[in-house]
Amino acid sequence: MLKDDIDSLSPARDFNRRSFVQTTVGSGFAAAVLPVTAQTVTTDTAGLEAGPVTIPVGDFAMPAYRAQPAGKQHLPVVLVASEIFGVHEHIADVCRRFAKAGYLAIAPELFVRQGNAGAYTEAARLIAEVVSKASDAQVMADLDATVAWAAAQGGDTARLAITGFCWGGRTTWRYVAHNPRVAAGVAWYGPVARAYHPGDKTIVELAAAIKAPVLALYGAADGGIPVETLTQLETALKAAGNLRSEFVVYPDTPHAFHADYRPSYRKAAAEDGWKRCLAWLAVHGVKA
Repeated sequence: MLKDDIDSLSPARDFNRRSFVQTTVGSGFAAAVLPVTAQTVTTDTAGLEAGPVTIPVGDFAMPAYRAQPAGKQHLPVVLVASEIFGVHEHIADVCRRFAKAGYLAIAPELFVRQGNAGAYTEAARLIAEVVSKASDAQVMADLDATVAWAAAQGGDTARLAITGFCWGGRTTWRYVAHNPRVAAGVAWYGPVARAYHPGDKTIVELAAAIKAPVLALYGAADGGIPVETLTQLETALKAAGNLRSEFVVYPDTPHAFHADYRPSYRKAAAEDGWKRCLAWLAVHGVKA
């Protein structure tokens, strides 16, 4: 059981399945996070092409959510890796925020082979039955296919970045280690000293393979990601010659502080992190 994923949920949930439940990729909210809070941010689609798409991965059709400025080509590409809850409304909204900033943003549904992450009401069961069965090898291949799809749609994959939250934060680190074409990454509170799938390596163990600059955004009060593990990774990165990555640890800030639909949301840290994210991409070759 992964403590940070579970503790960041409200201890008492009123699961309302008549509203907000995820029915298709990028729509509604995952059942495990209901009810959503009043502070939830909603980004409109004015001026955008946004909605579900299908990405071929061999013979498999992987659903994803895509958002981009309408009528534009040769856009920089940002992969958006979801939390354990899959590609629900919040992740789709993050894609729209990137699109408003001039990016082609794509969030593939990386758990779809294992089950419907959005339908689970209990985070512990979701981790055990779905998340822990999605191996790094599968996820890396799915992200590679997503990059290929973006290129075929006119995206400029010479300007390629990845960002993600929690499980997706770890996936961000992992994909940067996997794909040398990634120009920059932004990892939001992803575990670095443990893996989700049995047998996969930790990010600390993979530090030598991480060459691109990664902006790491974490909370000092994250019960599942001790600050000392971030120090271990930072030390390992520097020892391997990666001097461009940067760690930002917000004081008195919990896990999932960017998740505006959850009680863990911390507006000041979330807004500062978002500004840093866009600036980081621009400085490191993924400028819109």
